[in-house]
Amino acid sequence: MESVKNNFPWFILLVIAVFSFFAWVVLGNEDLSGTLSVSFLDVGQGDAILITAPSGSQMMIDGGPDSGVLRQLSKLMPFYDRSLNVILVSNPDKDHISGLIDVLRAYRVDLVVEPGTETDTAVYQEFSRAVSVEKAELMDARRGMEIDLGGGAVFEILFPDREASGLDTNTGSIIGRLTFGETCMIFPGDAPQSIEEYIVKLEGKGVDCEVLKVGHHGSRTSTSGVFLSVVSPELVMISAGLNNKYGHPHKEVIDRLNDAGATIFKTYDKGVVTVFSDGKTVTLD
Repeated sequence: MESVKNNFPWFILLVIAVFSFFAWVVLGNEDLSGTLSVSFLDVGQGDAILITAPSGSQMMIDGGPDSGVLRQLSKLMPFYDRSLNVILVSNPDKDHISGLIDVLRAYRVDLVVEPGTETDTAVYQEFSRAVSVEKAELMDARRGMEIDLGGGAVFEILFPDREASGLDTNTGSIIGRLTFGETCMIFPGDAPQSIEEYIVKLEGKGVDCEVLKVGHHGSRTSTSGVFLSVVSPELVMISAGLNNKYGHPHKEVIDRLNDAGATIFKTYDKGVVTVFSDGKTVTLD
């Protein structure tokens, strides 16, 4: 009995120490639990975006043109994190999916979402094999689908609204809206202006969002004045390669963005750009 009494204060100190550590870990997580982060990766002439929901769930949109995406992910994800909940392919062109082949080999992936457009390129066939080897669930996107990322973050499919196998890869691009609280972000893939304006007719002010990932790397074929006027973004992200052969982003798109009063960020100029939302406002890193 005497021994227990003598050790009692040490026992209390141990409990306090353990409780303090636990509280530090939990409170640290709570500080981040109300935050959504979206990182626009610098992958050259292509698209790659990493979404981390308040729940900790992670979703990738596209993977860029090559394995360079892995270096980008290693800067954003801890070395022990080797899984992704969702990969979404906005369209199956090389500049969107080639890097995803390496991602599928390096990370465990639960779900792959595709637009359903058809292509017989060698890179797409290799991507399909990588999905099969990974044994990830494969799903075609359709308007009205929602991907619940947890913690209040939801990715909604706005387009395609039909069987997409007969559409070309750009026209059939997945257009998605990421919502968290009172904030939202729009991701139009490589959709042409006609599809952007079709979505405006369907959604109206539903596409009025704080952040826009500029369509088709800033090509003049996307980001119509009608679409831009309704989205009315505060921040716009252009994912393109420095001095690329297509001349992206085109001057007329930059002019439209400037006229709209949006703040422009280019991956070839800024590198990785991360946007945060607390559900009420969006901020930059």
